[in-house]
Amino acid sequence: MTEPRWVDIGPLDAIPMQGARVVKSPRGCVAVFRTATNEAFAINDRCPHKGGPLSQGIVHGNTVTCPLHNWVISLETGAAQGADKGQVRTIALRVEAGRILLDISTLSAKRAA
Repeated sequence: MTEPRWVDIGPLDAIPMQGARVVKSPRGCVAVFRTATNEAFAINDRCPHKGGPLSQGIVHGNTVTCPLHNWVISLETGAAQGADKGQVRTIALRVEAGRILLDISTLSAKRAA
C-alpha cells in the first residue's frame, strides 16, 4: 500500500457549513465537504449514477444529495443510499489546527487501463 502524502488544501472554515469546495487532481475532481457538525469528508466529485457534480449537491448529516437526480451518497463510505446502487471513491483527509490535509497518494496518477 502507498504511504499517505498529506497536502494542506486550506482552512476548514473556508468551506461553508453544509457546503463543499472542489480540488482538482490528475485523477479528476475531488469534492471536500464540511458538515453541520464541523466534520470534513472528501469524495470523487462525480455521482455514480450520471456523473453529476456532488460538490453542488445538498449536504445533510453525513450525506450529500446529487443535484441532478437526487441520489443520496454517504460522505463516510461513498456508497449510494436506499435502493440506489453505486459508489464513489473516498479520499482520506484529516483536520489539524483548523487546516484540511488531503491524502493525495491515490490522486497523483491516472489509473491503468
